[in-house]
This record gives sequence, structure tokens and C-alpha cells, in this order.
Amino acid sequence: MEEALKKSGIREGLCLVNAMHITASVFINDDEQGLVEDYDNFLEQLAPHAPIAHYRHNRTGEDNGDAHIKRQFMGREVVVAITNGRLDFGPWERIFYGEFDGRRRKRVLVKIIGE
Repeated sequence: MEEALKKSGIREGLCLVNAMHITASVFINDDEQGLVEDYDNFLEQLAPHAPIAHYRHNRTGEDNGDAHIKRQFMGREVVVAITNGRLDFGPWERIFYGEFDGRRRKRVLVKIIGE
């Protein structure tokens, strides 16, 4: 993402990052493995994958009702300020892509606006 920002030549502005899929999420947090595992465990407790019959959505033939709930909880997109040509993160902050149902091809939208 930093490379795309450099190519854009934008010094001040905003960068929007969107997961572009209903069972995926983009969020900002600390890039620390223990915290990543804590989130995985928390989300699985919040919306466990099994039993799949627990979710009405799965009656459509899908088995990803849990992934929809996890995505809703974690969010669809983030916006980060661009300051002096760089993404303006706080200490330890990084953008994460959360994939909760990995069976389909996914894409991420990045929009950079500014001057």
C-alpha cells in the first residue's frame, strides 16, 4: 500500500481500504501474534462455525453464517490519514485483512484521495 501511495504523489489526504466482500473485513490493530490469536479465539466464541445448522443463513445451502457475523463485528473498511506522503498510523497500528470464509476469490479496494 505504501508503494501505491508513493506512486500517487499525494502528500496530504485520505486512504480508504475496503474488503469488498460480505464475509471479509478490513480493520486496524496491533501487529502482534498473541493479539491476532486472541481475536481469532474471540470471534470463534462470538460466532462459532459449527454447528452450521445453528445459523438460518446456512439453510440456503451455504455454511458461512458465522463468517457474515464476524465480518459485521470487525467492520467493512478503514480510512487512514495521509500526512507528508505517508499513512499516518499511531504506534503499532497496521491494516489487517480478515478472511472469515476463504472459499471464494476476493478483492480489496484501495482509494487514495488528496493533494
